[in-house]
Amino acid sequence: MMRISIPDDNPDPFSSLGDYFSPEMVRASNGFSQTVYKKTKLPLRIFEGARARTAEINGCMVCRAFRAKRDLQDFYKSSGVDSSNTVIENGAAPDEEFYQNITNWKSYPAYSERERLAIEYAERFCIEPQALAKDDIFWERTKRAFSDEEIVDLSQCVASFIATGRVAHVLGLDKVCSIIELGAAE
Repeated sequence: MMRISIPDDNPDPFSSLGDYFSPEMVRASNGFSQTVYKKTKLPLRIFEGARARTAEINGCMVCRAFRAKRDLQDFYKSSGVDSSNTVIENGAAPDEEFYQNITNWKSYPAYSERERLAIEYAERFCIEPQALAKDDIFWERTKRAFSDEEIVDLSQCVASFIATGRVAHVLGLDKVCSIIELGAAE
């Protein structure tokens, strides 16, 4: 159930939220999200690990169903956004098993060390940011696996995933978004 009122004839309330409310803020949020997908230098599997774990924690149905390699170009085309030069060009796409094991990241053997660290980082960034900031052991492991530039990149990606997914879920926009239909079509 949507928690705000958007005209019933609107086919995609999520994408057109700014047409009705807080246009400057929605435009800025959309711009942040687009920048994350277009400018990240992270490998796709690391990006998707962090994104998928954040989606599980946020509870956003859209984000949980979304697969960057499968859905991003169609989503951008339907939104009138240039779909070139995005994260999907940053390496091999995860298979469905990768996504299905995102909550079992500690024990799933197919994740690389860097993927596992990115998933852990996203989880802790979402759930326990104060403890994460103080965890010197985690940071030692992370600094061995990621450059400072990658850590900042990953941090900005997770911040975007949290913000977008939580707004969608809390307002009920994730129940009516066309992205779900994109994923269901596969």
